[in-house]
Amino acid sequence: MRVNLLGTLSVRMISGIKSLEMKTKLWWMVLLSFYSLLYSQQEITVARIKYKGGGDWYGNRTTFVNLFHYMRQNTNIQTSEREATVEIMDRDFFRYPVAYIAGHGNIKFNEEEVTRLRKYLICGGFLWADDDYGMDFSLRREMKRVFPELEWMELPFSHSIYHILYQFPNGLPKVHKHDGGPPGGFALFYEGRMIAFYSWNTDISDGCEDPDVHGDPPEIRQSALQMGTNILLWILTN
Repeated sequence: MRVNLLGTLSVRMISGIKSLEMKTKLWWMVLLSFYSLLYSQQEITVARIKYKGGGDWYGNRTTFVNLFHYMRQNTNIQTSEREATVEIMDRDFFRYPVAYIAGHGNIKFNEEEVTRLRKYLICGGFLWADDDYGMDFSLRREMKRVFPELEWMELPFSHSIYHILYQFPNGLPKVHKHDGGPPGGFALFYEGRMIAFYSWNTDISDGCEDPDVHGDPPEIRQSALQMGTNILLWILTN
């Protein structure tokens, strides 16, 4: 009843607004409210991919503990206490709507994993890859094996992933220096649907860790937690 009433009132209210920009913002608020109601009834989590190749898939140990806590405090979405750890070939891999991959070193998939990750993403799953400095070459190489026909596309700053809840008018916040220069948000699209988001040259995951891990200033850590929230909210509502 709450959802139906919300939808009816929202349509009536938005239809009377002439500004396209304001209409767009209000529609996002309505969608966010709807999904907050939906996900307030169940816990969500993320599947951290345990991969081969030598890279530290296990890093950023406190990232999701803090990010999920932040989301529970600032949205109506209920999360687990921390992420799950899975391999692509695990029976339960398809149970998780969001998969996450990060690390500083080499990522390597075998042929079975390439086939299964492709199927997972085509069937509705989503991959968030976060550049932990050192994984860029191998991530791009392996994802080219998964989707040889696709290219990473940089998202414009106007994309809703940067505005769904917290506003990032200049795109991804810069958390760590890495090679210097601005960060970039890249995406893979399959038949018009975004199936993967790659946050590059910033390290959102490190910014979400416990304050004493990297010693990031409070404002940097806050921006990382807010951007991480935006990314997960966008995935869950699209």
